[in-house]
Amino acid sequence: MLPAPRPPFSAILLDLDGTITDSAPGITDTLAYTYEQLGMPVPAYEELLRWVGPPIMDSFRDLAGMDRPTAERALEIYRARYLDRGAYDATLYPGMGTLVRGIAAAGIPLSLATSKPELPATLMLEHFTIAHCFTVITGASADETRSEKADVVEEALRRLRLGDVDLSNVVMIGDRIHDIEGAAEHGVPTIAVTWGYGTDAERAHAQLVASSTDELRSLLGLPAAAEPAA
Repeated sequence: MLPAPRPPFSAILLDLDGTITDSAPGITDTLAYTYEQLGMPVPAYEELLRWVGPPIMDSFRDLAGMDRPTAERALEIYRARYLDRGAYDATLYPGMGTLVRGIAAAGIPLSLATSKPELPATLMLEHFTIAHCFTVITGASADETRSEKADVVEEALRRLRLGDVDLSNVVMIGDRIHDIEGAAEHGVPTIAVTWGYGTDAERAHAQLVASSTDELRSLLGLPAAAEPAA
């Protein structure tokens, strides 16, 4: 187990789905559409929620039992629909817009670290007018060769290093076990948030847990929010 993270942090890695945004409506609706287009029965909403967070090709394989050709066809259908509609069917969790702006205002280098491909991730951040707060935006590659969270974290750290960012005290913030384990592979401790899609069992592997954005601000060493939560 890595030691508990302590501010001041030299850089922060931040997950997207389930951490910054409640993306489930757009993701589950797009998945239902994908199943329908493939002529497959649509799983219950609770089952579709399991897809939020992990790399989608893994979920096509592990949760839907698709072979590779079917998964690749499903990905084509999913992406076209998601870029057109699903990416915008999301909301910021209360206080997260203000927190992201607070990190930027504090001068702490910040990278997105999401298993969502970078194009829809960037569109979402731009939609919520917080894209400019990120030093780099790191996500899955378009061809899904970089989609595992450990690979995304590695790429985020590489990009920050290229920008001469001090990586001596980095922290990851996420909601799922994939965030925790992916960061740990690179010696980065995690603060897990409770408002996303992870379970208590998943969060038990994190070094710290935040149950509110105010608590997260405190763990990051940021001052209390001076504006209404957004």
